[in-house]
Amino acid sequence: MFIDEAKIWVKAGDGGHGCLSFRREKYVAKGGPDGGNGGRGGSIYFEAVEDLDTLIDFSGNHHWQAKNGLPGEGSNCYGSDGDDLVIRVPVGTMIVDTDIDVMLKDMDTVGMKICICRGGRGGMGNKSFATALRQTPRITTEGKIGQERNLHLELKLIADVGLVGMPNAGKSTLVSRCSAARPKIANYPFTTLNPVLGIVELTGFRRFVIADIPGLIEGAHTGAGLGHEFLRHIERTEILLHILDIMPTDESDPVENYKKIKEELALHSSVLAKKQEVVVLNKMDLDPEGVIADDIEQRLGIEDVMRISAVAGQGLEKLNEKLWLMAKGPQEEPY
Repeated sequence: MFIDEAKIWVKAGDGGHGCLSFRREKYVAKGGPDGGNGGRGGSIYFEAVEDLDTLIDFSGNHHWQAKNGLPGEGSNCYGSDGDDLVIRVPVGTMIVDTDIDVMLKDMDTVGMKICICRGGRGGMGNKSFATALRQTPRITTEGKIGQERNLHLELKLIADVGLVGMPNAGKSTLVSRCSAARPKIANYPFTTLNPVLGIVELTGFRRFVIADIPGLIEGAHTGAGLGHEFLRHIERTEILLHILDIMPTDESDPVENYKKIKEELALHSSVLAKKQEVVVLNKMDLDPEGVIADDIEQRLGIEDVMRISAVAGQGLEKLNEKLWLMAKGPQEEPY
């Protein structure tokens, strides 16, 4: 199950109380204070890890709390510190404090680890208050309360290339042919219900990550269809790969479909509207003479439109090389 949003409550551990105690031992007169300090409460940490790609761990598990510190004891025994709680999240998770409506951190790097709630400090036992003038203090302090927050977690997948297009344009077929990912493919719209990540391997140990999201329809930015729920997953991509079906099953106009998708992207986010774009005409196996493709290119008025057939594998090698150069650039030379 793909879960990309979660609301949770996190609380660091409370500090242990200080101990009020006096030494009582045979043959030891006036033993004096020996109450130890309380232990520190455990803190809450978030860590971005590579082996997770969904927030499913937070589904039905909305309360996360670190251990409390133990109270101090007599004989100058200090209480143990509470264990820290490390919460593992996928790379690309944004952590927002809903009480103050502030994004605390964007966990966009593997291995990133931050403290979200600090554990409470332990209280002081009466031994800590002993001085030459106050030799029998009866003073202790309580442990501090650990911090707590209400958080909203939002996952934005990180990929080099994001696929956009109308439902049934052939995005999932393209991902399955270019990578080891196996999204659902069928001859009806909205076969892709969740984002799919695939790694495209090229010669010379080169690779890039491609993301397929559910197809978009007109009004997607307002909630129509499925794609509006996942548009944020392509906000981090370097390139948008716009797939156009040259012969849509609903007999719609590919050029008008292109304009509708572009408008939906712009209405959703100005960031998406400014991204690099590669326009691809798919299903060229249905137009071997290129008559339909020529007409679409002329009406689009876009230079360097690529032609492929995801089913037949036509033009995929050239497309992948172009995407790699745009995403990684010449700074990553093949071995």
